[in-house]
Amino acid sequence: MVGENERLGSLDAAVPVADNEDIPVGSLELGGRLMLRLLSPGCLFIAVAAGALWSADPPPLKGLLITGGCCHDYTSQKRIITEGMSQRANIVWDVVHEGGESRDHRISVYEQQDWARKYDVIVHNECFGATADESFVKSIVAHHAGVPAVFIHCSLHSYRNSGAADAWRELIGVTSKSHEKHRPLKVVNLQPEHPIMRGFPAVWQTPNGELYKIEHHWPNCTPLAQAYGEDTQRDHTCIWTNVYGGTRVFGISLGHHNETMNTDEWLGVTARGLLWACGKLHDDGTPAAGYAGTGIRPILLGPPRPEVDPKFTPPSQSK
Repeated sequence: MVGENERLGSLDAAVPVADNEDIPVGSLELGGRLMLRLLSPGCLFIAVAAGALWSADPPPLKGLLITGGCCHDYTSQKRIITEGMSQRANIVWDVVHEGGESRDHRISVYEQQDWARKYDVIVHNECFGATADESFVKSIVAHHAGVPAVFIHCSLHSYRNSGAADAWRELIGVTSKSHEKHRPLKVVNLQPEHPIMRGFPAVWQTPNGELYKIEHHWPNCTPLAQAYGEDTQRDHTCIWTNVYGGTRVFGISLGHHNETMNTDEWLGVTARGLLWACGKLHDDGTPAAGYAGTGIRPILLGPPRPEVDPKFTPPSQSK
């Protein structure tokens, strides 16, 4: 991961040139090595400046993760999200984790003027279904104008008791008010040629799951994947894109369980969704130049907890 400031590359080491070698001024060897007969200090300055520009990496994306609330392990999930995204995309993070296990907390950053403007993308992974102040929720939505967003799992059910619930849902792209029982899900890739879904399996069996019941797709929503609900006996969109007032939004309702979120399938598709929302994803599903991450590595959550094998347990401890 790079820092917040732009990194500038440097010229390759100088190449010895024989006195009688004829190299025209301004010649360039591909790969960034300048081969100039420098005639004055001014030429040297121009050559160095040009080399820096040619080899510059773009600054990383700046992301804000909003998280907290009831019913989920947000302490672990903020690690999974930030580390997993940075492994797959050139992004640095600010994290706001508030509210404990409450359902009606008001995230403090939402009270600030123009809070979203200094970020390239806002990632929502909060669960505050009882926060009901209509003007507060309308303000959150308004601040998203022109700022891409990613919505994860219980963010869909947040603010559902507010008078502005539909404004929030229109921003997300879908309406959901409840979920099915916990069970593994078969997630079906509906658009394998979409850049976000490149590399995603035709069918993904999740380790565990909590399928959200989708009651409505807003007009600019595009479903990318779905899973069949055994309780409702119908399919429900679980990965999608949305466009809200010209702003790109990516959504994924999967993510209740850490073991589902901490997989290459979940992290890969969510990272591509984030890059797509920011306009940094190629049509083949790879990051735009300079926006690849640090490289995929396991994200280990806490110390391992060994399980006792019953056949080695003394009878007095086997009850």
